[in-house]
Parts: sequence; C-alpha cells; structure tokens
Amino acid sequence: MFFRILINYIIGYVRVAVEGYYIERFINICKNEKIAIWNLKRDKDVKLFLNVGLKDYRKALKIAKRTKCRTKLQKKRGMPFLLNKYKKRKIFGIFLMLLIAITIFSSNFIWNIEVKVENDDNVENIIQDLEEMGLKIGEWKSKVNTKEVINKVRLKRQDIAWMGIELKGTNAIVKIAKAKEKPQIIDENEFCNIVSNKTGVITKINAQNGTAAAKVGDTITNGTPLINGWLEGKYTGIRYVHAKGEIEAKVWYTKSAKIEYNQVLKEETGNEENKYTIKLNNFQINLQKKLSKFKIYDTITSENKFKIFSNFYLPISIEKTTYKEQKEKNVTYTPEEAKNLGIEQVQHELDKEIENKENIVNKNINFYERQDAVEVYVTYEVLENIGTEEKIVF
Repeated sequence: MFFRILINYIIGYVRVAVEGYYIERFINICKNEKIAIWNLKRDKDVKLFLNVGLKDYRKALKIAKRTKCRTKLQKKRGMPFLLNKYKKRKIFGIFLMLLIAITIFSSNFIWNIEVKVENDDNVENIIQDLEEMGLKIGEWKSKVNTKEVINKVRLKRQDIAWMGIELKGTNAIVKIAKAKEKPQIIDENEFCNIVSNKTGVITKINAQNGTAAAKVGDTITNGTPLINGWLEGKYTGIRYVHAKGEIEAKVWYTKSAKIEYNQVLKEETGNEENKYTIKLNNFQINLQKKLSKFKIYDTITSENKFKIFSNFYLPISIEKTTYKEQKEKNVTYTPEEAKNLGIEQVQHELDKEIENKENIVNKNINFYERQDAVEVYVTYEVLENIGTEEKIVF
C-alpha cells in the first residue's frame, strides 16, 4: 500500500470530496477493488475528503455513482501537474526528477528509530545498544535482522521483559516492555528460610510454617534470619520445611540537605535566540555561528526530521538550538527560610521513594544551624512487610 501511494505521488493524484449517506459502503467497495485511497478526513457524517490516484479516479467516480454519492474535484497534485505548471523551467524539472530519484533510493535505508516504551517508562542507553546490535540510522533495511537484534539486546539487558521491532517505510519502530524486579521465587517443594531484606525493628511476626528466629522488638539488618525453614518435635526430631510467614517491621528512610544562607540563583530574562543547523545524515551545515551572544544562558536543542508520510523519513533534518538568556541573582535566606526550604526539598525526595505513603507512621525532622548554612535531616518511619526467601543448602 505504501509504495502504491508513493507511485501515485509520482504519477499524480487528486483530492476529492465525496458526499452522501453511503460513504462507508463507498470506502469498502474501493478497498475491495484495490483502489488506493488515503488521507481520509471526515466532515460531519455525510462528507468525506480523500486522495485517489489518477488511474483510479474514474473507477472511484463509478463507485460513487453506484453508492449514490456526489463527488467534487478539490485539488490536483503530483508530478504531472507540477511538470505542466513548470514545463518552461527545465532546471526545475531536472531538480525535481533528481529529488524523486533520491527519495526512492533513500527508501531502502533506515532514517529514524522510534522507541515506544510501555507506560512511558525510561530505558537508558537503548539507542546505543540497538546501534551496537545492528539497528542504526543509515543502515540498509535488508541487512537488519530484527529477530537477531531483539535476541542480542535482551541477552545483554535484564531490564527488558519484551521487545518488538517493526520496519515501516524508513522508520524503525521499537516497542519495549520493561521488566519488573521480582524476588527470587523458590519452589514450594524446596527447603528455605526467610531472612530480612531491610534494616528495622520487628512489630509483628507470624510463622505459618517453620520456626520463628526473631521476636517483636528485635532490631534486624539485611540478612538477619526471621523464620527458619525447620521444625523440631519431641519425637520427630528436626524436620526441614519451606518457611512461610508474615513479618512486619518499622523501617526508617532518611535524607538530608544543606541549604546555604547566601546563594547565587539563575533566572531567565525572557530574551532568547534561535540558531539552526541542517543535517544530511552525518553531515552538518550551520546556518549561523553556534556561539550565543548571551554571557549566561541555558541551551535547549530539538531536531525536526523531514518525512513524506507518517513512516517515510528522509535523511534530512533541521536542528534548532534555543539559547535562553539568564541573569544571576543574589539571594539571602534567614535560618528559618533555609530550614523550611530544606525540609520541603528533602520531603519531596522521600515522597518519591516511598510507594505506600499511608504506611508512614512518623516523621522526624532535625536541623543544625551552621555559620553559613543549615543542615536538614528528615526521617520517615514506615511500617512495611519485609522478608525474602533463602534456599537451604546442605
């Protein structure tokens, strides 16, 4: 379908308005008779705008008549109409033919890699890994073995649960589902202990299978035995089991910040300048000098790649660099202001780290005033279920 549309761009196409109560039937018949129609846009319920190739235009008109739909020619597009318009401009015609030839040739390469991660998660350095395994910009599509790339990336990375690669036009669409960290699961038929995976104080322990190795009020650290995977009877002796139980403990999370009384902050003035660079694959053409006229500034860079269709990218892009002017501002905080600023900053970091905020049972704030700053320490006391299985090795 994609190449049929590309050919229609070369040989010419028309933009048509179709109006009537049987538009869906019109579309279905066109698809059944393999008439290429694209860029469909609905206007209300009885009007449709679409593109159709010149060679299929008459067929589409007959189908519209059969489905009792009215048609109106809106625009004429494509190379034949351009050549007719500029037939006296030979240089333009040669340039246009050359551009079309380059476009067709470039369709054999990958010019864009689009990464889509489930739930909009972030997967660090994935582009570098894809390039290392053979999927990179400028590569022949026929040389890219998508299954091999997927297998190599998944073998290298443990944070990816699933990956799929689809080549559409000159675009490589990479879909990823991140792997969630899971504790090691030991088979029910194997013997194991339950040990602590955090530091805290036990508030509840219930050994459902096995022998409790700690009690309420005990301070435990990472690796402390909580429930032993064995039972001892007066007549049966020691019998090993798969330990099970529920353990709850108070766990502490602490973060700190140092806030100086005298600080130099940067704020934007509202002035900015834009500079543009044309990129032809790895070749760059700077349209202006890269250096900014501002003394202090923040830089934001964005790249806009040229494409004909949604998945037909060209090896041409424009990089926009925006320089936003900043000025330095001297700020002086009182000890109280510095303390409040530090508390707000540290609590924000802790809130992001703790998932179940309803389990926070206490917050402890300490601060120490120094000659030039205040140090803030915030501790959250959280009730959590702890413990992880550890296989018994004989």
